[in-house]
Amino acid sequence: MESPGARSRQNYARRDAGVVIAATLLAAIICAVLVVVSLCSAANAGSDSSTIYVARRGWHIDIGMAAADLSPSLAQAAAALPGARFVFFGFADKHYLLAKNHGGPVLLSALFPGASILLTTGITNSPAEGFGATHVIALIATQDQMRELQAFIWRSLRTQDDVLEVYRDGPYEGSVYFLGKPKYSALHTCNTWGAEALSAAGFHVHTVGVIFAGQLWVQARRLKRLEDRAAGPGASLLSGTSD
Repeated sequence: MESPGARSRQNYARRDAGVVIAATLLAAIICAVLVVVSLCSAANAGSDSSTIYVARRGWHIDIGMAAADLSPSLAQAAAALPGARFVFFGFADKHYLLAKNHGGPVLLSALFPGASILLTTGITNSPAEGFGATHVIALIATQDQMRELQAFIWRSLRTQDDVLEVYRDGPYEGSVYFLGKPKYSALHTCNTWGAEALSAAGFHVHTVGVIFAGQLWVQARRLKRLEDRAAGPGASLLSGTSD
């Protein structure tokens, strides 16, 4: 005959097993919910991110983005480039870029502050195909970063009552010139402007003393390495972080 103590222990064991089973089921449910939430969050983060392109063109660096990502204001630039899927902006010395002869006097004048111009290029295929895969770095950006970048570019353009007008056709098909606001000089070159653009977007780059394309390209490659190591879009790339 089973003693009352044995029956009590068995009942306790059954109740304990029930609690364990219930706790296990609850934990499984919680884990499933967390997985779903995590997947949803990742999907939302992906849908809220964009890509900023840094293209090296010899001594010159352009900053670009998908035409579909352009703000209504900056979309005026894409309107001048029919069929463009991507739009790239490059800051330049107006006098030098439009001069027929790039001799000594013209080169010398570019050293001193003067009028600027933005060469805008429309790419109908992909940035890698347009510039060469080894000459393009793609950086993931949040919507805030993209908005700040485009605001910087818009401030660099000379407009009339918020209307952007083409100054003249560019040097090749699918390109146009827009007048710029900032001054161009030996200490504020196309590459300085490119570094300022990335900095305005919140990327951790230095701008002072950036004169040559290589100085900015090295920084863009570092940003890409950080991005590849980062857990999420834009992580470790914002101002205030370090490599």
